[in-house]
Amino acid sequence: MKTILALSVAAVALLSTQAAEAKGCIKGAIVGGVAGHYAGHHGMLGAAAGCLYGRHRAKEQDRQQQQGQVNGQGRT
Repeated sequence: MKTILALSVAAVALLSTQAAEAKGCIKGAIVGGVAGHYAGHHGMLGAAAGCLYGRHRAKEQDRQQQQGQVNGQGRT
């Protein structure tokens, strides 16, 4: 029971961050929650992990997009 409460608090803390930081979190949390539910009824754990992974992927995509813009500015 304490684990579920701790994960719930962690999920709320992650979801209450700024909108720019939460990019990718909602989609990842949905996918992770569904996967966790079917993998042994661990939906909250899956949602938290999915949120973290979604944020990581969104940051990587933003970083790659910024690299492309910086590298592409000097070309005509």
